Amino acid sequence: MKRIVMFFSLLSMIALAAPLASASQTEVIINGSTTVLPVMQRAGEAFMNANPDVTLAISGGGSGNGIRALNEGLCHVAMSSRDIRATELEQGQNRGVNAVKIPVAIDALVPIVHPDNPVQNLTIEQLRDIYAGKITNWKSVGGRDENIVVVTRDTASGTFETWQDIIMAQEKVFPRALLQASNGSVVQVVTGNRRALGYIGFGYLNDRVKKLNVNGIEATPASAVAGEWPIARELYVFTNGAPEGAVKRLIDFVLDPQKGQKAVAEIGFIPLQ
Repeated sequence: MKRIVMFFSLLSMIALAAPLASASQTEVIINGSTTVLPVMQRAGEAFMNANPDVTLAISGGGSGNGIRALNEGLCHVAMSSRDIRATELEQGQNRGVNAVKIPVAIDALVPIVHPDNPVQNLTIEQLRDIYAGKITNWKSVGGRDENIVVVTRDTASGTFETWQDIIMAQEKVFPRALLQASNGSVVQVVTGNRRALGYIGFGYLNDRVKKLNVNGIEATPASAVAGEWPIARELYVFTNGAPEGAVKRLIDFVLDPQKGQKAVAEIGFIPLQ
């Protein structure tokens, strides 16, 4: 079975992608969000099984890195868990890149703790105060008399920006928070520390961590689609102009309810309605 070629740094991509072939090439280079990464991996495996003439080279690194790579002509598809910024759009246009946004899934950002943590629910205000360093002990929010270890994403992450926009409301995350480069590393830290609090994309939930309710609402596909879950968002890919050739075939596959969207559900994210 043909496998997806995966590269985990932008440096690896640079070696592969200068210059890029046209949209009709048989290798499609994809870079960006670690949240969108498993969607493209799962759907990409199925796509290549159905399209043996196309190879996918997929790398993580964060939404900002993916959009930067698209603007610099280093990838055909940028994965992003946030919308493109006006400055990024302008930077691309100055290089002749017309970024086109395509939603591929729905995600819910979910606060997580160690399974031994007795806390079940936090309000948005409590989350904001914890991440701002104003609440520092679990006892203040109904937990044990233990310091809270705050785990957050790095600033290149679209997940971080969504958290910043919805939860922090312009307040800054306090400087002693532990910065992590991916959803997976957040899970790893929280799994190993019963005092930790982090947040991850819905598709990364597993039985090694416990999800928290927010404002008394449970994070579920239904609550995210209905707009009840307060930290829901769309996940995107960006292409340079309308997709063509092998890129269009890939995007069409990902958006197909019986193909790529089925893969979205299989890995725990929420398919487009």
